[in-house]
Amino acid sequence: MQLAQIGSTGKIDSTDNSTLLKQQSKVLIVEDEALFARAVMRQLQKSGYECAHVEGIQDARDIVRQFTPDIVLLDMRLPDGNGLDLLPFFVAKNAMVIVMTAHGEISDAVSAMKQGAIDYLKKPIDLDELLISIQKAESQALQNNSLDYSRQRNAHAIEGVELLGDSPAMQGVKSQIKRIAQLVSNDAVPPTVLINGETGAGKDVAARLLHLSSQHPDKPFVHIDCASLPAELIESELFGHEKGAFTGATATRPGLIEAAEDGTLFLDEIGELPLTLQAKLLNVLERRVVRRLGSTKERAVPARFIAATNRDLHEMSLQGGFRQDLYYRLNVMSIYMPPLRERSADLMLLARHFATQTARRYGLPMPSFTAAAIRMIETYTWPGNVRELRHQVSRAVLLCHNHSVTEVDLALPVYRMTDTSLNADASQSTLDAAEKTILLQALADTKNNVSEAARKLGITRMTMRYRMDKHQIKP
Repeated sequence: MQLAQIGSTGKIDSTDNSTLLKQQSKVLIVEDEALFARAVMRQLQKSGYECAHVEGIQDARDIVRQFTPDIVLLDMRLPDGNGLDLLPFFVAKNAMVIVMTAHGEISDAVSAMKQGAIDYLKKPIDLDELLISIQKAESQALQNNSLDYSRQRNAHAIEGVELLGDSPAMQGVKSQIKRIAQLVSNDAVPPTVLINGETGAGKDVAARLLHLSSQHPDKPFVHIDCASLPAELIESELFGHEKGAFTGATATRPGLIEAAEDGTLFLDEIGELPLTLQAKLLNVLERRVVRRLGSTKERAVPARFIAATNRDLHEMSLQGGFRQDLYYRLNVMSIYMPPLRERSADLMLLARHFATQTARRYGLPMPSFTAAAIRMIETYTWPGNVRELRHQVSRAVLLCHNHSVTEVDLALPVYRMTDTSLNADASQSTLDAAEKTILLQALADTKNNVSEAARKLGITRMTMRYRMDKHQIKP
């Protein structure tokens, strides 16, 4: 079983939860009927459990000094007292307690459940039923531990999140985040926020800052990359499923929407969400409830929703690629993350920040940048935005000599012309002229299909439109 959660890169990390529980659970049987206890031990040991048996309350307290149980099978009637008296002792030690009751002791079982027991079985007990109950307890503990582990990862992942930049464009973004945070503090149901911007512009950082500025910054921050979830699993991942809901659903599992609890659910690249699921997501946003696959029960969704996209959702909705009603529901509050070329004043601030981070991470002296390197950083177009800048600077710091980053260390890519018919234009002295020529050629090759031209050049449609406007190109 795996639980998808955020990682420091802003993508979903898959963490193998088998490391969160011991591979072999320890079971303590507190039962004064020796024959029954031995039969239970044999059955559990065949299934791979490590077992111990005691007959009374005091023996149970004593044995935990050398045998720490994960699961306790607790009889309600013991020679030296009532099993209910022992229940708080094991609950405090984070053991999962299954109580065993005789006929007519249902009231004791109810009391036990209220005090922290996870299940009860009535005697005479079927051993197969007992094994199923233990496996159910393990599954529940695995789920709880997974969520606790994920919360710890979340807290670590968003520590020190900062939106760097003093340019007017970034000041505007910071002002928007602050204003939205103030609105949220006075609203029981936080408004949805849609963050627009090119790939690598920092949309995930803006989402984390919104989470940190909320009323519940200590609650889960669940980052879902809609573009990376497998199409055949995305519905189950988002909404969860009940046992037997489909082939392979061997256990009940909550979805990522539920995992967000009263924290933040960040739907990254929302434009990639299949149309078939957009209606279900709209229902969640409208009614604030979610229903797992195979279930008839609806569960409340208190989480706040933030979505991000590098696509033009409005245009997609007009063309039928995205639901209009979902677009309007998501676009209650919007933030535009400017590309790096629109915030050139922040370039060296970011470059030095990433250089310092890399040097500290690898124990290197603080690097400097040569004048030629600075000039290259400030004149390059950075189609990959902040993400590209971070990767290029980090690599340069690791490769540079004498702790000084040069233009050679940066090794920024250059456009290469492949069509000889363009040689005359490509030889022009300015980068802008060469860029315009490349755009015109891509549009000509695709018969003025902007989306296909963008894919051919390896850029987003939004970037393609920006560059066409920049060069006054109208197909």
